[in-house]
Formats: sequence, C-alpha cells, structure tokens
Amino acid sequence: MSIYVKISHVIFPCIGSGLHNMDPGNETGISEFLLMGFSEEPELQTLIFGFFLSMYLITVFGNLLIILAISSDSHLHTPMYFFLANLSFVDICFTSTTIPKMLWNIQTQSKVITYAGCITQMFFFLFFAGLEIFLLTVMAYDRFVAICHPLHYMVIMNPRLCGLLVLVSWVLSALNSLLQSLMVLPLSFCTEVEIPHFFCELNQIIQLACSDTFLNNMVEYFVATLLAGGPFIGILYSYSKIVSSICGISSAQGKYKAFSTCVSHLSVVSLFYCTVLGVYLSSAATQISHSSAVASVMYTVVTPMLNPFIYSLRNKDIKRALTRLPEMAPTKRPMVLG
Repeated sequence: MSIYVKISHVIFPCIGSGLHNMDPGNETGISEFLLMGFSEEPELQTLIFGFFLSMYLITVFGNLLIILAISSDSHLHTPMYFFLANLSFVDICFTSTTIPKMLWNIQTQSKVITYAGCITQMFFFLFFAGLEIFLLTVMAYDRFVAICHPLHYMVIMNPRLCGLLVLVSWVLSALNSLLQSLMVLPLSFCTEVEIPHFFCELNQIIQLACSDTFLNNMVEYFVATLLAGGPFIGILYSYSKIVSSICGISSAQGKYKAFSTCVSHLSVVSLFYCTVLGVYLSSAATQISHSSAVASVMYTVVTPMLNPFIYSLRNKDIKRALTRLPEMAPTKRPMVLG
C-alpha cells in the first residue's frame, strides 16, 4: 500500500495527536487517493469508457440544445423556461464534475486523484447536486403559481423574483458545499486510500478517515435532512395544491392542459429523488460500496442525460424552438423574462 501514499511530508496533522506523536505506519498526511471505479478487469475498461463517453456527450449536447433553444426563441422567455435553462446548465456542470476525470483515468490506466483534486471534486459535486435540488423546488413553486394563481402569475413571478430565487439557490448550495468540504480538511487518513467509487463522494471520504468523524456525520445527516428533505416537502406541498386546483377545473380539456404543464417537471423530480433515495438507502442497508457506485450512475449521469428528452418530447414549444434553431441562430437575442 505504501506505493499509493506519498509520506514525504505531512499535509494535515492527525486530530488529537501532534506531529511527533504520529505513527507513520497507521496515520499520515496523504497527497492522493485511488478511485477504484467499477471494475479492474482490463477487457471491460474499453466498454466502460465508450459507455460513459457516449452518455456524457449526449448529456452535454442535449442540455446545450435546450439552453440555445430557450435563449434564441422569444416565445420561451418566460419564468418556466428561464428555470429550465438554468437546470440544463447545472446538469452539464453536475456531470462534468465526475465523468471527465473517470474517463481520463481509464484512458491513462491510472486510478490516482490528488488530495486537492479530490476535495475540489467533492466541493463541486455537492454544490451542483444541491443546486439541482433547489432549482427543482423553485420550478415546483413556479408551476404552483401558474396553476393555482394564473391571473397573477406574471405579477408574482416577475423577473426580479425569478433572479432572486436562482441567486438564493446558488448561495445556499455554495454555503453547504463549502461547509462540508471545510469539515473534511482537518481529518487524518490512514494508509488505506482506496475509494470504492468513481468519484470523491463525501460519505466515502469520511469512512476512510482515521480520526473522529462524529461531527462530520452529524453535520452530513443534518444538512441532508434540511437541504434535501425541506425542498422535497416543499415540492410535495406545491403538487398537493396543484392537484387540488386541477380537480376543481370543470372541463376535462382544462384539466389535461393544466396537468400537461407539470408532467415533465414531475417526471424529472421523481427520477432524481427516487434514484438518490434508492442509492443511499440501499448503501446504508448493505454497505456494498461497488453496488453503490453503480447505482450512483443513475442520478449523476442518467438523470441529467434524460432531462432534455423529458422536457422536449412532451413540450411543443421546445420542439418548435429546436426545429427553428438553425434559422434563428444568426439573430439570437439576449433572454429577457416576461
């Protein structure tokens, strides 16, 4: 194991012991981790590389098309599509925090990620995951106002409020990821630096630490309950009001039209939350790390890849904007809500 750990200098002292009391055989400052990925079989590496490269390219180009279609079509300069454009941008960034590094490691036949790189990857992963949750919540509120208060929709969802909601989402996500990442820095690590995952996931890093991680675990559970459970309750409340309002509509055509505006968002929310809950509940029950890594692909790669298809296949406005995109590209105007 010593070939994986550079012990020429100590980056962070062990908690509860000084530099002179540190046992170099058990605890040491480290400069790199090993991302073990999905399989160590050489014959599977090419297949895994091609599979994830294809999904990554589809994710990037699919979400870029959504952003370009919304920004180039003046009919889509509304709050709903403003939030959708932000969600597509976050999906690109969310996937880009993990997949490129994994592809690079496969291509170079290396599993190494530096300590600084691991902390940085963990920060941005937490940041964009939190931002995804907040934006889905904001979009649920947008649908709530549109269906339950249609006459006051443009007054309530004015450009200032839309910008403020997105700004608050960015700030809260940044504060969360900064807090969790800073709390990892004082931890000391043993010579066991193998991460049974394809990216630096917070829970996996904490499990590798040799020092006391009680505070880290408590903060992680508290933040997960507050920043994931809170928005989820908000989404459920919004849709309970939406369902109640739709049931009050007399005509079947009116009910269908109102519900159709929520189908895409509801599908994305269900896919994201179900996969996240499935991953963390199964990993907590079984503690099988490689199974957790495979399951994590659902919400880190598959969900961002499917979002453009979900929003475009059932949305006539997006379809029209995509078909007109080549002719509208030269005269693209800046996006203005309203």
